[in-house]
Amino acid sequence: MTDPRQRRTGPQQPAGPQQPAGPEQSSGAERPVGSEPADGPEPASGVRRSGLRNPDKAVRGLGAGTMSLEALVLLLAIQPIRVVGGDLSGAAIGAIVALAVACVVLAGMMRRPWAWHAGTVLQGLLLLSGLLHWSLFVLGVIFALVWAYALHVRRVILG
Repeated sequence: MTDPRQRRTGPQQPAGPQQPAGPEQSSGAERPVGSEPADGPEPASGVRRSGLRNPDKAVRGLGAGTMSLEALVLLLAIQPIRVVGGDLSGAAIGAIVALAVACVVLAGMMRRPWAWHAGTVLQGLLLLSGLLHWSLFVLGVIFALVWAYALHVRRVILG
């Protein structure tokens, strides 16, 4: 054991055939003191926990990450759309920047329950911006699917 973070919990046993676990030895993997098994006791309500330490925080992180990724992709898509797609108007560029700013704001507001609804509205606005350029509609479809999956994960984890 060269890693100083590992500590010895008992006498070293020689490598050889495994002995059956007695009452003082556990047959499973070692766990840190005070931790519960992943399939530990269920709450009294009968609902199975997700296994996450803080499911609310994990779901907020998922929503914030999705919004941040969407903002980044929208901003990085401006130049390729202009070069390849051709006629990207000033209104379309303004819509892209406004949607990206809204995504960043919503990424920071995921703690609020209404932010999830606002994110859904934002996906609809991105789909509507497809009227300005067809590639924005394609991005809208892609991110609407990603957002729908994030909402599904949120519903599964939080119930």
